[in-house]
Amino acid sequence: MAKPEKVTAVAEIAEQFKESTAAVITEYRGLSVGNITTLRRALGADATYSVAKNTLVKRAAKEAGVDGLDELFVGPTAIAFINGEPVNAAKAIKTFAKENKALIIKGGYMDGHVLSVDEVNKIADLESREILLAKLAGAMKGNLSKAAGLFNAPASQVARLAQALADKKAAEAPAAAAVEAPAEEAPAEAEAPAES
Repeated sequence: MAKPEKVTAVAEIAEQFKESTAAVITEYRGLSVGNITTLRRALGADATYSVAKNTLVKRAAKEAGVDGLDELFVGPTAIAFINGEPVNAAKAIKTFAKENKALIIKGGYMDGHVLSVDEVNKIADLESREILLAKLAGAMKGNLSKAAGLFNAPASQVARLAQALADKKAAEAPAAAAVEAPAEEAPAEAEAPAES
């Protein structure tokens, strides 16, 4: 590679380190071009899988401010730069590695930290963001239904109480009218004999 091409390659890899949410470093010795194409498809649109020379990757990582990965850049190295959900890409790589023993996960990098092989595998074992959000929504829906029931219960109790009070007042109103009517008539009768 000519010097200007190396500079360009280092700049591109450094940019990928800066823009990605995570990176998984692998050894691809023994994989065919067809295998690598299959892995790239499995990773989807949110990740790229790039084969690069170790010296260029080391320089690019240093330029991007990524430390602690130099020991992983040994042998045939390829990096999955993940721009979206790390879980989905890690799952794709782990699944591919199980089916293709030639792919070896060396480690990774996420949120400013170097990841061990075990940590990459743990990320792969997590449920995807969509599944977690669906579970959260289901739990919230159940709790909201319970809350709505609790909020509606006092409202319906208040409505029943208000109706009972209205019924009681309606029942008391004719009785009160009957009591008041004779009281008004009594003084009129008392006045009548006094006039004679």
